[in-house]
Amino acid sequence: MIALAVKSLVERRGGLAAEVVNRDTSIDRAEVRIEEECLKMLALHQPVAADMRRITTMMKVNNDLERIADLACNIAQRADSLCSYPEFPIPSGINEMATMITRMVRSSLDAFVHRNVDQARRVIQDDDPVDAKNVEVIETLTTQIARDPSQTVAALHCFSAARHLEQIADHAVSIAEDVIYMVEGVIIRHRQGQRSGTQS
Repeated sequence: MIALAVKSLVERRGGLAAEVVNRDTSIDRAEVRIEEECLKMLALHQPVAADMRRITTMMKVNNDLERIADLACNIAQRADSLCSYPEFPIPSGINEMATMITRMVRSSLDAFVHRNVDQARRVIQDDDPVDAKNVEVIETLTTQIARDPSQTVAALHCFSAARHLEQIADHAVSIAEDVIYMVEGVIIRHRQGQRSGTQS
């Protein structure tokens, strides 16, 4: 969905944008089904320690994935709006962000499946380059507006798309942080300085 949403944005393809939005219903259903299964396990088996952490992590990851799908839909909606501005140049950084973020999401899920805390920590570290790329995109769009104020509306759609991509990266980081909790029993959320090895 992320890849399709960005492709619909870059190529101004409303049909692809609609396809992304249409997929969201099946994601919502899957999210509800997985949550129900997790709640059943909690109620029937009353897990403790590592098993409890694993099930609660499943529920958190499930929610993050549903939010990622929602954000992909938001990008697709911005793409649909940009179809009215066929001449507006989409910053190349948006495609680059999408590549980085898709890799982060896949790596965070691989870390979850394989209980790989080293891979999870790499995902967390990968967030800084995404933030830097987001700043680069914003600067590019700001320059475009300054040069041609008539492009403001189209640029704002791109601003929103970049912001949604950055939020997807945040969800990938959240999944990675939950993997570390699941495996090591340590909550590292809101400890940016500690997780990156610098002072906060």
